Amino acid sequence: MALRFASLGSGSKGNGTLVASGDHCLLVDCGFTIKETERRMARLGVSPAELSAILVTHEHSDHLSGVAPLARKYGLPVYLTPGTLRARDIGKLPRVHLIEGHQPFAVADIQVTPVAVPHDAREAAQFVFRSRGSSLGLLTDLGTVTPHVEEHFGDCDALVLEANHDPQMLAQGPYPPSLKRRVGGAYGHLSNQQAAGFLQRVGCDQLQHLVVAHISEKNNSIELARATLADAAERVANCIFACQQQGFDWLQIEKD
Repeated sequence: MALRFASLGSGSKGNGTLVASGDHCLLVDCGFTIKETERRMARLGVSPAELSAILVTHEHSDHLSGVAPLARKYGLPVYLTPGTLRARDIGKLPRVHLIEGHQPFAVADIQVTPVAVPHDAREAAQFVFRSRGSSLGLLTDLGTVTPHVEEHFGDCDALVLEANHDPQMLAQGPYPPSLKRRVGGAYGHLSNQQAAGFLQRVGCDQLQHLVVAHISEKNNSIELARATLADAAERVANCIFACQQQGFDWLQIEKD
């Protein structure tokens, strides 16, 4: 069975993505309480006891807050960069695997490539997953699409891509000026236009699934994101928009 993936939720109130191949399932980030994580995973037909590992992209609470409690309760190994581990005191973890932002590693039969990204975190990384001839990219929480990012995420079969904000909504929205500068800066989050530009440059005809994710509830809307990404979405077999409450259900990459 090729890669399949689903989301517990996507946004500033909590994030978590499941990536599975065969009998193995990984959880990327956990920004929810144990009870909420268990509830959201049950909706997707998975128990935390079935997880092979938790991977962490960076230390912001909407990605990290639930990692250590879940890992301790279920005895799960946690993979993260040294900078992310040292950025916050998250307490004791059952098993820690330190990763580097350029060195692939494997969890069971899933190969994982961490990709360093510009974000206002100590040592942030996003991930490309490969298994049985299929590839999935998770690319959120970065302020700039660098050539390094384009090199790693330009040929995936499926992609979860951030379109966090509309610049005009951000400028006119309720955030204080300092937060507006952070979100819209080079180490913040991708705008709808930046996401569309990335897809235009790397092409998306090879994508079976495009999931537009981490859409701000205050500085963006699905309608605006959909309109900005319309040209790219028309060339993808399946384009969906993730939400904070429901995330998205299981999607599977089909390979010959």
